Amino acid sequence: MKYLNMSMKKVIAFTMATLFTGLVSASEMGGLSSLRSDELKLSIESPAVALKKVRESDTLLKRDFIQQPPLIPHAIRGYDTNKNVNSCLRCHSWKNASKWGATRISVTHFTDRNEKQLADVAPRRYFCVQCHVPQADAKPLKENKFEPVDSLK
Repeated sequence: MKYLNMSMKKVIAFTMATLFTGLVSASEMGGLSSLRSDELKLSIESPAVALKKVRESDTLLKRDFIQQPPLIPHAIRGYDTNKNVNSCLRCHSWKNASKWGATRISVTHFTDRNEKQLADVAPRRYFCVQCHVPQADAKPLKENKFEPVDSLK
């Protein structure tokens, strides 16, 4: 302790006091509780929520804003996307899209971050579900009064 300067000692003391206060508060409340509900304690593991059914569609799903990436109109469970393989490209590559009746990936997916045109999908665009998502038949978690932009109505 003699090698620590005064400001470091204050930081350690403040940290210890904060931790102690948190422990006292948690014990006074009868333990920690989850944000999911007041009754659920963190020591109780809740059952897994059933998977929602994916909304399947033969047509493109409606977009809500102009730069919104297209939504995926089919289930993608079991699709592999890793550094060696991308299952989406089996149908959506420029080579295979017409054979499967799928939408071709955008030409924007063939440019790197410096706007250099590439011969294959750019690494930053390779992991499709970073931007494109399937839609589930599920009731919204919160009421939403969002209206799409006029040009998309």
